[in-house]
Amino acid sequence: MSDIDDDTLMKGLAEDFGVEEKPAGRSALEQRILAGFEEIERFVEQHGRPPQHGEGRDIFERLYAVRLDRLRQSPECRAVLNDAGAHELLGTAHDATLATPGEPDDTELQAALGDIVADEDVTQLVHVRSHEDRKAAEEIAQRTPCADFETFRPIFEQVQKELSAKIRQTVPFEHEGGFKVGDLFILDGQKVYVADVGEVIMKDFGREDSRLRVIFDNGTESNMLLRSLQRALYKVEHSRRILPSGEDPSPLFASQIADGDSTTGTIYVLRSKSEHPFVSQHRTTIHKVGVTGGNVKARIVNARNDPTYLLADVEVVAEYKLANMSRTGLEALLHKFFAHARLDLELKDRFGAQVEPREWFLVPLKAIDDAIARIKDGTIGNFRYDLNEARLIRA
Repeated sequence: MSDIDDDTLMKGLAEDFGVEEKPAGRSALEQRILAGFEEIERFVEQHGRPPQHGEGRDIFERLYAVRLDRLRQSPECRAVLNDAGAHELLGTAHDATLATPGEPDDTELQAALGDIVADEDVTQLVHVRSHEDRKAAEEIAQRTPCADFETFRPIFEQVQKELSAKIRQTVPFEHEGGFKVGDLFILDGQKVYVADVGEVIMKDFGREDSRLRVIFDNGTESNMLLRSLQRALYKVEHSRRILPSGEDPSPLFASQIADGDSTTGTIYVLRSKSEHPFVSQHRTTIHKVGVTGGNVKARIVNARNDPTYLLADVEVVAEYKLANMSRTGLEALLHKFFAHARLDLELKDRFGAQVEPREWFLVPLKAIDDAIARIKDGTIGNFRYDLNEARLIRA
């Protein structure tokens, strides 16, 4: 560790005095002091000596050495520890725990540890949300009465009737692009209608944004930014997209996505070029089935070095575009449907470690096509995959 400076070693260790127990009758400061000293005592019990400074020593020993120095030098800390019966280790501030001549001092270590005798700072912010998250929440909250709400009231009433009658469906919010006029969502239990989308605004780092007019079903509205609404929908649990009237909530599969559809990813089917004897023998019936929100070809560019792809190049034999659905949900459904046909294959990675790829199945492409068609029309529950016949049959 001699080539690592103190800043690198100490970064991220500012919260060094977590209290495991809170003795009754002691202040928070006293509890911090005692908890920090107990760690030093455990070190001494384990090693039979006080912690010492030095770049060649373990980072935690160096931390404890700095802490012990600070405790010894602080009359307030000594008073707390002497009162608790911790006399032996306190000694003086000038004993074997001090840095040896010629070594760098531990100023940075002390700063990273924080001042253990400082008063509790009630103004310190902890677990504070990012500026962008706060801004999104503020824009949602800063609504004004909608002067022309009567224009939009029939929309909300009709949508509610269609939801109740199952004419409309909702899906989890997974929108990755922009919004358009007429989009409907459920946010914090309220229906949200996008009434207007303004011109594109260029933000920091070349990101595009735009100002929206958003109407809420309680008669309020907000002129919020597109990305603010997007973040709010992502952050709030159970946010939903309300699909157009009569639209099937099942995934949309097509080579082309229609205007207005929200593209959420691609199902891809891969075939391995591995020379493994079993794979070579059954190459046309062994396929990897996965779902991605990115570019499939970019995902497989390093396949030959990745155990996920059997440490070999692969070819894409089928792709199906998805819209208005959960990628992870669909992937889990497909893997569960073909689970009993999962390829049981072990191989060693380039480091010699044993790996078992889990997304390869002994299933012909035709059966995968049929399964996706059954998911699309909602009848997948009526079928199962038969290993012997290598096709879907009625359950």
